[in-house]
Amino acid sequence: MQNEWRRAAVEGDAGLMERLLVEGEAIDSRDRYGQTALMLAAVHGHAAVIDLLVARGADLDVTGKYGLSALMLAIVNGHAEIALALIEAGANTGLRGTGAPGFAGRTAGDLARERDFHDIAEAIARRTQG
Repeated sequence: MQNEWRRAAVEGDAGLMERLLVEGEAIDSRDRYGQTALMLAAVHGHAAVIDLLVARGADLDVTGKYGLSALMLAIVNGHAEIALALIEAGANTGLRGTGAPGFAGRTAGDLARERDFHDIAEAIARRTQG
């Protein structure tokens, strides 16, 4: 992952992200910690970058350290709107975290309930039932 690519995700620069995609940056490239741009944008709560990457076909279910996906990272970092957008886009709600206490064996739904994100937990439950 190029430094510019990582910076665009972390700072929420959708324009730069679009330019880098046009120039051929791989949409699911990873940084040295195994995180994709989608994951980084989810951590930092950048909806415009999330929307761009989802529209361009980013893999919603890549996991990094502790088995956390972009959806799980959005929940853990308190970005409910991002989490709801990822659920609506089709992110896998059944993935389970690994390794670290607080994440091992937990799904996005578990993490949402533990953090009192009722809207997210309900959206996941509806999707699971439907």
